[in-house]
Amino acid sequence: MRWAIALALVAACAACDRSDPPADQLVERAEEIVEPAAVEPQIMGNGRFAPRDECPQVEGASAFRSRIAAAVRDRDADALAALAANDIKLDFGGSSGAIELRERLSDPKWRLWDELEMLLALGCSANGQGGITIPWIADQEMTVPDPGAAMLVTGEDVPVYPAPEDSAAAIGTVSWDVVEIDAFGPDEPFQPVVLSDGKRGFIATDALRSLLDYRLSASSRNGNWSITSFVAGD
Repeated sequence: MRWAIALALVAACAACDRSDPPADQLVERAEEIVEPAAVEPQIMGNGRFAPRDECPQVEGASAFRSRIAAAVRDRDADALAALAANDIKLDFGGSSGAIELRERLSDPKWRLWDELEMLLALGCSANGQGGITIPWIADQEMTVPDPGAAMLVTGEDVPVYPAPEDSAAAIGTVSWDVVEIDAFGPDEPFQPVVLSDGKRGFIATDALRSLLDYRLSASSRNGNWSITSFVAGD
């Protein structure tokens, strides 16, 4: 189901080559944008939590995001670390710093390149501090009982099944909405979910993303942009 995320980005980048990966498309799109003082955010799909691109609302943000996308595309740890603040926050246990970021990017166990590519396909929010937050949903106020049990359905018309398999007919579909889970089984192909209307069913694991998954924040100081945090969890 992760293809649905890439399709959402492609829809937002109609002028881009549809064969390009998300990072390439963002670079091309950012190069074409002339940032006005105020623009309407571009909605990248259908659904109440479909990603939005608010980067053009913040001066310099689209160009900076394109630099991040280029580093991700090239898997260039030095280039990405150079875009990070010296004291970039990396987790809630006290780890920080551009040097630590570079080491984690070079360590395959973290899989940070995959995480970053996913983030770039999930929109951009103009946050209340004058910077940006990626993905867009990470900066939205959510009214869920337990954020740790809340998952974003990452696509349009994602099937909901009556059992943890896709052999039976779907009982409905969900488009870019938040669902709740009782317990997440990372090795299971389907997860039991409670939809926003209270109905229960099963959704493919690869169509779900935790609201507490990785998010990135960046800000500008005197016109110089830098990534200030790249964290997961709470």
